[in-house]
Amino acid sequence: MLIQLLNRLIQLLNRLIQLFVEHVESVAAETTGRYSLPPRANRGVPPKRYSPKRETRNSRYPVANMVNGNLSNSAKAFVASLYTEQIPNSVKEAQGKKNWEEEMEVEMRALMKNNTWEKCILPKGKKTVGCRWVYSIKYKPDGSIGRYKARLVAKGYTQTYGIDYSETFSPVAKMDTIRVLFSVAANKDWPLHQFDVTNAFLHGDLTEEVYMEAPPGFSGGFKDGEVCRLKKSLYGLKQSPRA
Repeated sequence: MLIQLLNRLIQLLNRLIQLFVEHVESVAAETTGRYSLPPRANRGVPPKRYSPKRETRNSRYPVANMVNGNLSNSAKAFVASLYTEQIPNSVKEAQGKKNWEEEMEVEMRALMKNNTWEKCILPKGKKTVGCRWVYSIKYKPDGSIGRYKARLVAKGYTQTYGIDYSETFSPVAKMDTIRVLFSVAANKDWPLHQFDVTNAFLHGDLTEEVYMEAPPGFSGGFKDGEVCRLKKSLYGLKQSPRA
């Protein structure tokens, strides 16, 4: 019984202290003109928004809601066309499909015409850089397929600084420079022509000694132990931006 009375007295004292503090804060707010927050039982307690919740695999904001309500008919047709053609992830998936095989042949002819590499036996103590095919599709504004693209890309992330590459910086033309060029051409009445350089990365010469594995799907012309010694830049190499 005595312990219960003591606990009750302690609770009353705590309540009195709390009321006294609130009274002092209210008086200070009236005298200083500052706003005092009203009493709240959960003040200082963080909200329970950080507790882990079980999320489903479905998206909280599915794209279907946007497609059904806010897109025009042409945009809906374009979105629907994105799912009509499957982009392969490997050579095995691309083989047997005429469009992708033709694009790989075109890419290989461009590489051979540009003398991108030469076949050789891998020297002792040297390592090769892997490569893979990357596929993509270019679409027209109406959603129809414009062209198929296949690029042979080197796995540059396996290169070692100081051995396979050194300098990677390449000066880039800024928009201010292009504006000055247009201004001079307009004042001088010069004709301007626009053109696209096909396989622009392949025109950069390599000074480093880089060896690459045989391209997947086209290794039939390579003997055992033969690799590609790169003479020109290739997509994916660390020094490709120098082109």
